[in-house]
Amino acid sequence: MELWLAVQALILGIVEGVTEFLPISSTGHQIIVADLIDFSGEREMAFNIIIQLGAILAVVWEYRRKILEVVLGLPKERVAQRFTGNLLIAFLPAVVLGVAFADLIHEFLFNPITVATALVVGGVVMLWAEQRTHQVQAEGVDDMTWQQALKIGCAQCLAMIPGTSRSGATIIGGLLFGLSRKAATEFSFFLAMPTMVGAAAYSGYKYRDLFQPADLPVFAIGFVTSFIFAMIAVRALLRFIGNHGYGAFAWYRILFGLLILATWQLGLIDWSTAAS
Repeated sequence: MELWLAVQALILGIVEGVTEFLPISSTGHQIIVADLIDFSGEREMAFNIIIQLGAILAVVWEYRRKILEVVLGLPKERVAQRFTGNLLIAFLPAVVLGVAFADLIHEFLFNPITVATALVVGGVVMLWAEQRTHQVQAEGVDDMTWQQALKIGCAQCLAMIPGTSRSGATIIGGLLFGLSRKAATEFSFFLAMPTMVGAAAYSGYKYRDLFQPADLPVFAIGFVTSFIFAMIAVRALLRFIGNHGYGAFAWYRILFGLLILATWQLGLIDWSTAAS
């Protein structure tokens, strides 16, 4: 394995792990960074599936006790049944739209300029949502109604536009629809599990011919790196929201998006995929 290829895998694994569960768009950052370090082609598609699985495994591990509690309680406990039902309800809109439009979105919207625009727009929406008076109706994920779950599931569909952020859409959606900060953040984590595993399974089967034994070392580096940094990011975010809002992430999105657009307009960086 070439040294530069290993470095690319390490960089993209870190980017995926750090950004997947923060409301700043992991897909957007992957597109931008991959463009900058010239990591593209069929290998990139297969690699992204692997590092996303590494990130989701981190949040599964972090919430293993809650997951086990829900699984064991499903036969008899109403709370576990309601929580599972809410996850399924929130998961369904993304399944329907993802199967219907995934290829079109990937063909026309997966480029740095779309990402930059979505980062800015999403950041403005986050600032607006943060300034609103929050009327909390559900302090914890077990207090949610199925109506709230469905609304959050619909909000998650916005994340099909790269740069929007799956976690950002679900967290802000949760805040707008009556969840506390902690409940909105944790439900975003839980909703990521079926959403990302389902997306990875669908993409993995669809692009199964792209997985080559020779790429195993590259995939291993990305997977492990993504797992480690996703674990760090999840724990840091939960600590952060205990005393802060999401304004800092909103401003980061806006400034980062404007920087990309400025370098594009001024011709300082050749965003090669912008015209693809």
